[in-house]
Amino acid sequence: MTSRGAGTAFSRKNYRLSTEPEKSKVTGRGLYMPCEIRSTVDPGTPVCLFPRKHLTFQNLQEHLERLLAEENGSEDNQVVEGRLGPSTVVLDHTSGFEGLLLVDDDLLGVIGHSNFGSIRATTCVYKGKWIYEVLISSQGLMQIGWCTLNCRFNQEEGVGDTPDSYAYDGNRVRKWNVTTTNYGKSWAAGDIVSCLIDLDEGTIAFCLNGISLGTAFDNITRGAGMAYFPAISLSFKESVAFNFGSRPLRYPLVEGYRPLQDPPVADLVKARKLLGYLKNVIHVGIDVTEGKLVEKDTSMWQLQGEPTVLITLAHIFNYFSPLMCKVYLVEDVLMTFLLSILERGGAVEAHPLIQQLLDLMWLLMEEYEVHECLKQLLMSLLRAYRFSPIIPDLGLQIHYLRLTIAVLKHEKSRKYLLSNVLFDVLRSVVFFYIKSPLRVEEAGLQELIPTTWWPNRFTKESKEVKEESAEERLRRRAYERGCQRLKKRIEVVEGLQVQILKLLLNNKDRGGGEASRYIFLNKFRKFLQENASNRGNLTVLCPPEYMVCFLHRLIAALRFFWDGHKAKTPTALSSEEAYVPPQLFYNGKVDYFDLQRLGGLLSHLKKTLKDDLAAKANVLIDPAELQAVTMDDLDEDEESATSASQRPSAALAIGGALARPAWLSSPTLGRANRFLSTAAVSLMNPRRPLGALEKIKVRTLSVEQRTEEDIEGTHGNEGLLLGRPAEEPDQPITENSLLEVLDGIVMMYNLSVHQQLGKMVGVSDDVNEYAMALKDTEEKISRCPKRRRDIHEELLKSQKVFSEKLNHLSRRLAWINVTIYSKEKMQDIYWLLRVCIRTIEHGDRTGSLFAFMPEFYLSVAMNSYSALKNYFSPVNSMEELPGYEETLMRLAAILAKHFADSRIVGTDIRDSLMQALASYVCYPHSLRAVERIPEEQRISMMKNLLAPYEQRPWAQTNWILVRLWRGCGFGYRYTRLPHLLKTKPEDASLPSLQKPCPSTLLQRHMADLLRSDRDLAPSFLNSVLNQLNWAFSEFIGMIQEIQQAAERLERNFVDSRQLKVCATCFDLSVSLLRVLEMTVTLAPEIFLDWNRPSSELLLRRLAQLLNQVLNRVTAERNLFDRVVNLRLPGLESVDHYPILVAVTGILVRLLTFHGPHSLKESLTERATAVLLADPCFQLRSIQYLLGHAEPSALAAAAPATDKRHFSLHTYTEYISAEELAKVEKMLTHLSEESKQAAATTLPTSEEDLCPICYAHPISAIFRPCSHKSCKACINQHLMNNKDCFFCKATITGVDDFTKPASS
Repeated sequence: MTSRGAGTAFSRKNYRLSTEPEKSKVTGRGLYMPCEIRSTVDPGTPVCLFPRKHLTFQNLQEHLERLLAEENGSEDNQVVEGRLGPSTVVLDHTSGFEGLLLVDDDLLGVIGHSNFGSIRATTCVYKGKWIYEVLISSQGLMQIGWCTLNCRFNQEEGVGDTPDSYAYDGNRVRKWNVTTTNYGKSWAAGDIVSCLIDLDEGTIAFCLNGISLGTAFDNITRGAGMAYFPAISLSFKESVAFNFGSRPLRYPLVEGYRPLQDPPVADLVKARKLLGYLKNVIHVGIDVTEGKLVEKDTSMWQLQGEPTVLITLAHIFNYFSPLMCKVYLVEDVLMTFLLSILERGGAVEAHPLIQQLLDLMWLLMEEYEVHECLKQLLMSLLRAYRFSPIIPDLGLQIHYLRLTIAVLKHEKSRKYLLSNVLFDVLRSVVFFYIKSPLRVEEAGLQELIPTTWWPNRFTKESKEVKEESAEERLRRRAYERGCQRLKKRIEVVEGLQVQILKLLLNNKDRGGGEASRYIFLNKFRKFLQENASNRGNLTVLCPPEYMVCFLHRLIAALRFFWDGHKAKTPTALSSEEAYVPPQLFYNGKVDYFDLQRLGGLLSHLKKTLKDDLAAKANVLIDPAELQAVTMDDLDEDEESATSASQRPSAALAIGGALARPAWLSSPTLGRANRFLSTAAVSLMNPRRPLGALEKIKVRTLSVEQRTEEDIEGTHGNEGLLLGRPAEEPDQPITENSLLEVLDGIVMMYNLSVHQQLGKMVGVSDDVNEYAMALKDTEEKISRCPKRRRDIHEELLKSQKVFSEKLNHLSRRLAWINVTIYSKEKMQDIYWLLRVCIRTIEHGDRTGSLFAFMPEFYLSVAMNSYSALKNYFSPVNSMEELPGYEETLMRLAAILAKHFADSRIVGTDIRDSLMQALASYVCYPHSLRAVERIPEEQRISMMKNLLAPYEQRPWAQTNWILVRLWRGCGFGYRYTRLPHLLKTKPEDASLPSLQKPCPSTLLQRHMADLLRSDRDLAPSFLNSVLNQLNWAFSEFIGMIQEIQQAAERLERNFVDSRQLKVCATCFDLSVSLLRVLEMTVTLAPEIFLDWNRPSSELLLRRLAQLLNQVLNRVTAERNLFDRVVNLRLPGLESVDHYPILVAVTGILVRLLTFHGPHSLKESLTERATAVLLADPCFQLRSIQYLLGHAEPSALAAAAPATDKRHFSLHTYTEYISAEELAKVEKMLTHLSEESKQAAATTLPTSEEDLCPICYAHPISAIFRPCSHKSCKACINQHLMNNKDCFFCKATITGVDDFTKPASS
């Protein structure tokens, strides 16, 4: 290879991929010369048989220099008139910085970091026609345009809000110059806005993706001292990148307009000439036998050949290489040439010329040159891919992906890009994203899906599905055919994206170093760490819409390699049986950063479970090393706190360029590896007999230091699988590296994918809302009187608007359903759910070591099931998935077992498990899955649900029990609150409950547990009664405050939070009463069998609380009535019906006991006696239930004849005749018994009454102090305290007390 000339210089410029890539213009020049020596001749000169001067390799370089110098004088090096400022145009970060902004280090990208920050460029224009482009990365609030030096902006006013500043806002579709009017079209992420100013005519215009939006402003201020700067104002989190001309403009075809920054004309001419010479060389070959030149097919060109060809190419590259370090030339010349090679069609493999050219680059270019060239090439490809418009066949996206694949197929280039560019310099996951078109007409969806359709087969009131008409069926089928056409085109792009990942996951390319897969693993782990550790740092986080697409492509590539390994190793598991083995969570081989474990902090687990690790997994913890690592970790905390305190001044300082966002350049990780790694872990070789423990010192490895051996293992070293517990089968799963990829996929779903899946459902909700609005409008048109033409015309306009919006949304929804909610995507999420279930089951078998599992595995199991159930329907049904019933049952077993698992300590994950179980028992199909789990697990679950409510979050537990009972309780079969349907029957937005689906099987388990465990029942019921007392007391206290506020003369507003808490306390009171009703119904002997030591106390406490509730709710013109009649928003659920029917259900069960006649009488009498003996009992409260008011109350209320009294008789749709008959019978019974009790009760002197409650006679005496009270008071007191009421002596026993007859 010839040596470089001394004149070759390389200027290191920090180019980077901005957040808004652009597509370069593809142009190509097919040049051909019939002689390899003449390949250095200018392509524009005529071809002759013999050169004027004989060329040799000695004067070839001189000849090249002469040719390249011929047109150097054509470049205009003079200052262009009409422009002031530096020739290289960037954002001016030293002045004009209004508000806080993050400016990228190439000074072209900017991210809003305050309410409304503004910034301008360094160059201004005062004459001529000028253009610049803005690449839109987010579609939020931004104002882009021009301003003068005198414009002053602030956090409220930006570009366009002051005189002499002009802006276009595609978010609100308006133009701004102090005042605002409608203008242009809405923009979306991935669009390019061209900003044009004509200072000769005094006009400003804008283009969106090359389409003119028309003149926005005319007669702008011109004259002496008036010069305009490019400027932007943007709100928090919004981001763009500018192209003033440092790269080829994506849409330069606006006649007469120049970019603010001049293109490198001389270098451009030089590069195109050299490329022409290069093409000529590869177009011809030498026929050695005949001694003449022959034309060759360039696709078959090989680097191996005549030395003359290689020497000629070396001379060409001597001049070509330095030029290929400049982004403009790479994008305009090199990328265009490479794309032209692939334009001939066929598979990427059919174009080996690109591989040969990359070989040439690595051979003939300096290392720093080829590195910079490849980096700029990938960045240009990314810009082109992301900012290309969506066309019907997605041809542009396919074009750029094919070239990306061709480049990555080159092993040396792939490894360099993977090590230094992908995940480090640019957000490589952009290549796996398919953007959703905001404007469906421009994306060609109208041609693909000519017929639109949306679900409209339910009534507004009942939501019942109606029969589909023949016309609707035809429309739906045509729409589905259009969706299938769209799906086939998108699948082509998805297939190319998976090919890219297959190249990155290649583990066979070990030539010249580490295989690609292991480089990818380390980069992928760092990518996850950045997104897990910087949840609040917007510049670091990968957008969730990118993550969704990346997840699906990665699953496809992973399963390809997993099943490929299975084909080679029959004993390994297939991808359908995939799971992550538990040893990955504690052997330190995989970094989980600061992510929470089920058992708490990792350092704590290593200390407390070191014996279990040694016994079960042959892992020994060295105490000295563990202590050292812990101390280091504390130091890291101090360092990170210090650096965090300094970071705002360094990273957000006004007046300086800021650090590059982490998705553009790899940030320096602020912390060392928090994970213990293998520093303090010594391992026994598990394959050897367990004799004297032989410690194997394992190296302390950071993510970057790991090698293939550390991951895959070698003979005697299991790599990632080190420390296999005895419960884990000794069977190969797959390649260890694939296990780490699988673990990363699960983590990625937890980070942001699930959130994005829920967010995109909003489009489907919009379709339903507009469909309902259209249907209502059509019904109004049909009812509109013919004489009211004005109303009829307005309704027709509304109908047209709704129809157009639905046509647009239905096509957009088709795109979203194909890219996010398709059947294949659903199967991916289902596969992930099953992976998590198997991983949790394997981890659970390890006993205490289960605590090492990261929390996100349980979160993903719950969230993925929720996504399958709520997000993918009705397009796809979960019931159609293979093994659906078994998967549902296995997930139910996990929820039932682990919601009260002592190994799980995190309150958030425990609450999530409880909420998931509560949701599970709401729906018939999932409730049946709970009933199918093994009986032992069902009983254990019910026992955990019946644990005392104190010292734990009890509300969710209580809701679960209520849901198991709904449908069996007294008047408890409604799906909407009956009192709301009576007051607002037309309101379709009323809160709706799930259809009742009680579980008699789980109810039976509950009854058996309460009957058989004599300690469980009292502790559980006492806790329920305690919580009921608290919840109802809090509710009464709050409605008192609300009533007082409402009665004040001055205008008052009740705090909405207070109303919400008040309603919550009411709902809790009702649910606790329903649980008591459930207990009384299933196991009445707990209250009525006084052979049980606590039955009498429980019955007295229950009667006391029931009477208190009844008295508060049923009193005439009481506080409860007044607050209910206020009808305050937020208190819709507060009414007589829910709470009174719950109390009635308990009383009916107690006083109308079913059983043998003799037992029935004795138990009913016992319950009646306790109820009547309570001093709070009032027969009027029972009469109130059936609308019977006292005569005095009726007389007082005589003037208000329209006042309606509550009565269960008015709710016959919800209360059966049999239930009403029982209430009538109960009222009759209590009326008779209360009369008899009043007649037979002897007056009791005050001395004989209990000195605590003054309600019951003294019946108990305490040992040893001999103080006295009634049994109810002392028994309730001893539940919480063993000291005497009076003397504080410790009570050792309680005896019955009977007053002597002589007294």
